[in-house]
Amino acid sequence: MSRDARWQELLELLVEHGRLDVEEAATRLGVSAATIRRDFDGLAEQQMLVRTRGGAVAHGVSYELPLRYKTARRGAEKQRIAEAVAGLVTPGQAVGLTGGTTTTEVARALAVRPELASGSPALTVVTNALNIATELTVRPQFKIVVTGGVARAQSYELIGPLADGVLGQITIDVAVLGVVGFDPVHGAAAHDEAEAAINRLLCERAQQVIVAADSSKLGRRAFAWICGANQVDTLVTDAAAPPETLAGFEEAGVGTVMAV
Repeated sequence: MSRDARWQELLELLVEHGRLDVEEAATRLGVSAATIRRDFDGLAEQQMLVRTRGGAVAHGVSYELPLRYKTARRGAEKQRIAEAVAGLVTPGQAVGLTGGTTTTEVARALAVRPELASGSPALTVVTNALNIATELTVRPQFKIVVTGGVARAQSYELIGPLADGVLGQITIDVAVLGVVGFDPVHGAAAHDEAEAAINRLLCERAQQVIVAADSSKLGRRAFAWICGANQVDTLVTDAAAPPETLAGFEEAGVGTVMAV
C-alpha cells in the first residue's frame, strides 16, 4: 500500500472513529507500527490530525476530510450519479457547479458528453471550485466563469464577498449542489458556513436546483444550512438510498432520480 493510500485510509478511519491508536491502525492496514507512527507524524505536520501518546485524534471539533483525500470514497456511486446529472443538462445551458467530489465527477461527465463536444459555447459553467475550473478550462467548447473569492483549502472552493459580487450579476439555468447532508425536513447543508452561503446564492440565481448526493448523505444534517428541501427540484442519488427516505423527499416536492 502506498503512503497516499495509507494516509487516505487513516483519515477515513479517524472520520469514522474520532481516535486511533498505533497498534490498532497497524493491524487494520497490515503494516508495521513504525510505519503508522511516521504516517501519524506526517499527517500531524499537515495539521490533519493531532498526535497523542500512542495514537492520534481527529483535528478540531468539527472534522472535515480535505477533498484530495475523499476522491476514492464511494467512487463508483459518485460516477453513476454524475452521469445521471450530466444527462439532465441541455446543450447551451448555463450550469452552476459547487465544489466537492460528486460535483467534480459531474464536471468530468459533462466534459465527455458527445452532445457537448461542440458549440459556441456548448455549455457555460459557473463555478467557485478551482479544481473544476482547471479541469474544464481545457475544453474550448465550454465557457468557464469563476466566481472569485478566497480559496478554502479543504474543498478548493472560493468563498467570501468577492464571490458574492459575481453571482449577484448573473443568472443560470441549473445549479448542481454537492452537499454534506440532505434531509427532507432540514434541507441541504455543508460543513462550512461561508461555503454554504455561496451555494445558497448559487441556488437563488438558478431556475432549477439539483442535489447530487450519494445515499450516505441522505437523512443527515450538518452545521451550515444551504437551502430547504422545497428549494430543490431534483435529487440524484444511488440505488442504496432507503425507500422511506426517498418517499420523504417526494412528499417535500423533490423529484428523485436513481443512478444505476
